[in-house]
Amino acid sequence: MSPPSGKQLHHEHVDVAYISIETAIALASVLGNVLVVLVVALNRALRDTTFCFIVSLALADIAVGALVIPLAVVISLGLRTQFFTCLFISCLLLIITQSSILSLLAIAIDRYLRVKIPTRYGIIVTQRRAWVAVCACWLLSTLTGVVPMFGWHNPDPSGNLSSGDIICQFTTVMPMDYMVYFNFFGWVVVPLTIMIGLYAQIFYIIRRQLNRRAEATCDTSKYYHKELKLAKSLALVVFLFALCWLPLHIMNCIDYFCPECTVPKSATYVGIFMSHVNSAVNPLVYAFRINRFRATLVQIWRRCMFCHPAGPTPCQPCPPPLTKKAPVQL
Repeated sequence: MSPPSGKQLHHEHVDVAYISIETAIALASVLGNVLVVLVVALNRALRDTTFCFIVSLALADIAVGALVIPLAVVISLGLRTQFFTCLFISCLLLIITQSSILSLLAIAIDRYLRVKIPTRYGIIVTQRRAWVAVCACWLLSTLTGVVPMFGWHNPDPSGNLSSGDIICQFTTVMPMDYMVYFNFFGWVVVPLTIMIGLYAQIFYIIRRQLNRRAEATCDTSKYYHKELKLAKSLALVVFLFALCWLPLHIMNCIDYFCPECTVPKSATYVGIFMSHVNSAVNPLVYAFRINRFRATLVQIWRRCMFCHPAGPTPCQPCPPPLTKKAPVQL
């Protein structure tokens, strides 16, 4: 009996480690992306169309930390629910994660239009149209995510959809043909391919404009250098998305195309929390790569956390000291 007990103990340690890592990722995702929304809300210079889509991406990442990760942990613990309750939870995970890639696609299209038609960009891409596009991204994410609710799901193992309880696992209710062909090939690979093509065109257009030094004015050169830096930052966000999400989808493909192959449970856990950690790294990219974002973040940190006046910010003023004694300099 000792080998089975040791194996069970090993799985328990893996589960505890997985839940601990997921909790840390969830906290980082929520706190980091709340700061993203706060920075955009407080800095009027960041309220352009691109940052509308960045806010949409941040909201999706907040939902990942506040909702997707807790639900994923609950599912991993083998919660017993009705079949359609488990299916709805699984679809909710897909809706929120799908909104991330559609927001990234909207950002890529926005940056492409900005460098392709700079003179007409402000007329075509308005703030109102940007928010309409954000709503369209979320609506499309919802429609693609709830497809399994309308019949494309696994049969209920209990044979009773209304009252039978099942151990809620994602693979129990979600068919792999939907995950591989529809979700991965249709709504991950295709958008990523389009984004790679768009960013390749963006870099080509910017490089071509910068190489025309004789024709370019100082303002034009400054404009395209600024666009190049921002495009690199946003392309890095797309690269990190692909790096974090592809392992899990590849494992789904292995399960589907090679049923006799076995993917270790620890590898599945690594793939799951890599997909979740993507929501926590995006604020770091903005903070280290976008000067306007970083400057506002530093002001908020100094003003609100340390009560040091670092320029005008919309934060509330710090309370006056209780005594007239000079503050201790650290």
